Amino acid sequence: MTAPEDFETWYVREHPRLVTALGIVAGNREEVEEAAAEAFARCLERWDTPKAPKNPAAWTYTVGVNLLRRRWSRRRREADYTRSLPPPVAHEGDVPAVELWSAVAALPPRERVAVVLRYIGGLTEREVADAMKVAPGTGTQVARRSAPSRRLRSRGRRPCRWECRS
Repeated sequence: MTAPEDFETWYVREHPRLVTALGIVAGNREEVEEAAAEAFARCLERWDTPKAPKNPAAWTYTVGVNLLRRRWSRRRREADYTRSLPPPVAHEGDVPAVELWSAVAALPPRERVAVVLRYIGGLTEREVADAMKVAPGTGTQVARRSAPSRRLRSRGRRPCRWECRS
């Protein structure tokens, strides 16, 4: 094993070799770069210790390949688990139209917060006021003045199961 100051020289010489070798194994440049960087970092940690590898190039290659294998194994397990899940169930509820959500998103922040807390969050008038740190009637008044709120009430609809008082 060489002295600690020789790590940089060794790294400059070995990095292209390791990346090329791992690239042939993995084929994905991003994964290869990440595995090589981690392998070199682990080698550096051991470089000037009793645990220093006798053949750092071989040791680093082995660590890099093992990192790639673990990643592939984890990816397979995740894919297997995802395939085992039941398909998502479509939500059947009173979903407001896209234009309504666009209108809510376009509101000034204060009005948007009031509308969301009252009609989506289902908070009472007092809870909206507390959350917004305003007088009890102010939060609801702000929510009711907003165009999306008026549009909902004019259609006789509510965006969700919560009460919408006029």
